[in-house]
Amino acid sequence: MQYYSLNRNAGLVNFKTAVLNGLAEDKGLYFPEEVPLLESDFIDSLSEKSLPEMAYAFLRPYVKESIPDDILQDIVTESFNFPIPLVRLDDDLSVLELFHGNTLAFKDVGARFMSRCMGYFVKDMNRPLTVLVATSGDTGGAVADGFLGVEGVEVVILYPKGRVSAVQEKQLTALGQNIRAIAVHGNFDDCQTLVKQAFSDVELRQKIFLTSANSINVARWLPQQLFYFAAMQQWRDKADMPTVIVPSGNFGNICAGLLALQSGLPIPHFVAACNSNRVVPNYFETGEYQPAKSLATLSNAMDVGDPSNFIRIQEIFSRDFNQMQNKITSYSISDEETKKTIREVMQKYHYLADPHTAVGIAAFLNYKKMNPNAKGIV
Repeated sequence: MQYYSLNRNAGLVNFKTAVLNGLAEDKGLYFPEEVPLLESDFIDSLSEKSLPEMAYAFLRPYVKESIPDDILQDIVTESFNFPIPLVRLDDDLSVLELFHGNTLAFKDVGARFMSRCMGYFVKDMNRPLTVLVATSGDTGGAVADGFLGVEGVEVVILYPKGRVSAVQEKQLTALGQNIRAIAVHGNFDDCQTLVKQAFSDVELRQKIFLTSANSINVARWLPQQLFYFAAMQQWRDKADMPTVIVPSGNFGNICAGLLALQSGLPIPHFVAACNSNRVVPNYFETGEYQPAKSLATLSNAMDVGDPSNFIRIQEIFSRDFNQMQNKITSYSISDEETKKTIREVMQKYHYLADPHTAVGIAAFLNYKKMNPNAKGIV
């Protein structure tokens, strides 16, 4: 598999080079030259597969020139060693719980896979690799845990001061060893800007071998397809497939789901659930993409005003706005709606939803008003 830059001013590279570079030479995001189509019998037999078995099957075409099959098998077995259960709240609504990894964040899946890929790649390098990452909350802790103690890799994490939870800040700052966290006076977009400036600094990159651990890196982005395979594996009514609702900030997660769809996973529709950062909902309403300064909300890991991965979603649909509208609906949920949803979900189902999950559930309820027969997985 070869990868090209979405800016289209850089040459094709293999998976290893794409992972180690993070961004292409022209500062574009990498995208696979083709999306592999999975065999129908594999899709039909998902119920018989373990998480590592599913991951190995859909990831192998993306990495096979760069990682031997036996090494890939070891990587997925070690990376995906925790459950991803689908919890049924009622006949219409289920929640896929993504918080059973080491740092309680959905990003454990991508971060663990990426760290082990990079650990394999740096074994034959003669200089250390520095992983530079911006976080709005979850990413930093998952990356720190995934890379802790990996030889030949140094990690630098930029996070917005006062805008991550106390637990998240401890996950970032208390590990030591090869992990360094820096608080930035600003928001997530300011942290992301600093990361992009570092990657654009020719002199800096001559001195330090930099790569990224955000979902702009293909090794963070691609394994998140596992969520959607796990969800469809556990869905009971195969004759009535669910809409999938994805709480969305930087749009790497839902983009992975759309890639799984292209590979053959039968998902009829996606809902991109956003908080008050409504750049994408506005885009679907107007057809114009206008980045904005990010707003601080209760669902802080989604506080992104210019989602990096949205260009990948456009690429999946060949930049056809009508095709995107047919497959994706997007809603913006306020903090007041978020709190109301947390309260009502607890009262109705005795289930405690965090703010990000609540944004997803509220978006599904909005979608259901227009599509009363819809069933959904958040």
